[in-house]
Formats: sequence, structure tokens, C-alpha cells
Amino acid sequence: MSKLIKGLKAAVLAATLAGLGLAGYGYHQWQRLENLTITPGEHPLFVVHRGETALQLTGRLSPDLPLLHRRLWLKLHPELAAVRQGTYKLDENTRLREALTKFVNGDVYRLNVTLVEGLRLSDWQARLASAEYLEQELEGMSEAELAERLGAERDKLEGLFLPETYNYTPGDSDLDVLERAYGHMQDFLHEAWENRDADLPIKTPYEALILASIIEKETGVADERPMIASVFVNRLRRGMRLQTDPTVIYGMGEDYDGNIRKRDLQTHTPYNTYVIRGLPPTPIAMPSKEAIRAALNPAESKYYYFVAMGEDGRHYFSKSLREHNRAVRRYILNK
Repeated sequence: MSKLIKGLKAAVLAATLAGLGLAGYGYHQWQRLENLTITPGEHPLFVVHRGETALQLTGRLSPDLPLLHRRLWLKLHPELAAVRQGTYKLDENTRLREALTKFVNGDVYRLNVTLVEGLRLSDWQARLASAEYLEQELEGMSEAELAERLGAERDKLEGLFLPETYNYTPGDSDLDVLERAYGHMQDFLHEAWENRDADLPIKTPYEALILASIIEKETGVADERPMIASVFVNRLRRGMRLQTDPTVIYGMGEDYDGNIRKRDLQTHTPYNTYVIRGLPPTPIAMPSKEAIRAALNPAESKYYYFVAMGEDGRHYFSKSLREHNRAVRRYILNK
């Protein structure tokens, strides 16, 4: 039976070839090309350039294959003609037909880079610099120059990019990714601002970013963010200093060695919320969507203090300084 089927296939192909005027091409030659594996070269990524034809691509993928054979084989596969430009990943054992099918379907090779909340712009730039197959445009570019390229109104860009995972293809640049992250933040912040609670002590969307960045740095526990936000909102309403360590650390810059000393809490910087009143001048990190929502929709509480309870990252919230001091003795001083 198998011999009969194989014979029928050969007969049908022979008739097709004859109809196309390709009778000399031959069934065995056609079958060889159907199963031919490509020669992608040392690099696994293959770029289809704008305007390249399927015939040209078969020459690059199988350079030892005669032009006539490639041309005749493609006449039998008109569905493989409409290739799309892009960068594709081809394995060593990929068949020629599989490669062209991938080009026709536009199955380009996509990578991704995760830009994590709570980190600084400098941390993100380092992450982008190490991302594979991502072109580097940011090297040597100042923050003011980057702001100009983005069309940002501020030279200080901390907090103005939305943390998430960004897909890209080889040939995209680190600047391309940051442009998308900047645009996503602008869109999300506008939406969140429109849905904010009434009577917040926050006057602008930028102030919301500043507060959200502090919330982001103060807790790694997602469901605590609205309560942390309520503490800061309550303190702002009463004109109390925020007194939050992450702002002190940010203001210390390169001088921070992992420890905050009493003199650090007393040193005046624009970011030291133990000294200044209100919010610092800029965000201190990249805030997540959840932190921004918490800043604009805080929980309702009468808390003004909090202290970390242990290694799980959760906090004990207090309504009075006396209660807070007891919590500090219990959880920090172990008394």
C-alpha cells in the first residue's frame, strides 16, 4: 500500500511539474528539497531585510543549492513567497520549508526585559545595558539629554517610567524600551489621577508619583501598600514630617554604605524627610501601578506610625507615638 501511495504522489507531482513546464525537475529532487535542512551559520539569529525575496533567502540559507533547483522548488510553493522582514531564530536542524514558513508568518524572535519596581533609573539602565541583542543608545547620554529625547518636561527622570516586562526584537534599542516605559507611565498616571480619592493632600500627578515611590520602598508586601499610604497621607494632612528612611538614603547618594546613622537623619538634604516638611522634590524610585493606586486611593485609617515586625516584611501600625515607641521596643530593640 505504501508503495502504491508513494507511486501516486510521484505521478501527481510529475503531472504538476509537466503542467508547469518543469518535468525535468524530478520527484526525488523535489523530495530532497522538502527535507533539506538549512545552513544558518554560526549565529542563531537570521535577519530578513526589507525587500528580500524568498528566492534570495533560499540562497542565503542553502548557498550550495543550485539557483535553478531553488527557483523550481519555489514555483511549487507559491505560498512561501510573501516573506516578512524581521529577525528570526533558526535552529541548526530547521528545514528550508520550515524557515520560509516562519518568515511568511512573521514569527519574529522576541525577547523581553523586566524593569523592576522600587529600583532607580540607574539600575534600569544597567539592566538594559546587559540585555541580549538590545542596541545601546543610552551610553554616554546625560539624563537631561535623555529627557529631551523623550520629550519630558523634567530633567530629573526618576519615577517617570512604568515597571513591567517589555518585549523587544533584536535591533531595538535601550532607548526604544525606555520610550515605551515612559509612555506607559504617562497613560497609566493620567488614568489613576482621574480616579483618585477626593480631598487628598496631593496637588499634582507628579506629587502622586513621589508619594508612590516612597510607598514602594517602604513595603514589599502588596496588600500593605494602601495602609502605608494612609499613614503618609494622615501625616501630610497634619503637617507632620514623613520621617521615612528611604528618602534619607536617596538623599545620601553615593555616601550611603548600607547604614543610616543619627547624623544622617540630622543632615539636611532636599530628600531628608526627617528635616524637611512635605514631600521630597522628586520620586526616589520607580513606583508600580499598585503603589500609585495606593497613593491616590489610600486606606482609611487613624494611623500615623508603622514599624517592621520581622523578616516577612510586614509592619505594625500605631495611632500614637507612645504606641509606636512600644512597638519599636518590641520589634526592633527586642525589649
